[in-house]
Amino acid sequence: MPEKTQVHHVDIELAVVLGRSKMPMHHLLKMGRGAVIPLDTKESDQLWILANGHPIARGEITIQGDRLCITVTEPADVHEFNAAA
Repeated sequence: MPEKTQVHHVDIELAVVLGRSKMPMHHLLKMGRGAVIPLDTKESDQLWILANGHPIARGEITIQGDRLCITVTEPADVHEFNAAA
């Protein structure tokens, strides 16, 4: 196995934002396992891909066999991401 380079020592947290929802904290605390949170997005809307909390790309959900996948479709526009908040 090749020796690790400096790139292997950088931690990056990736996150995917499918939609957003606002609700009072007491509703969130009452939710149990299997609860459904309604989002402000449609099935056809693109999702956001974040690296360390910063938008880096847009994508879409695809299904390949029995796997749920994310396909990157375009670079993210940070201003558009912030405007949607």
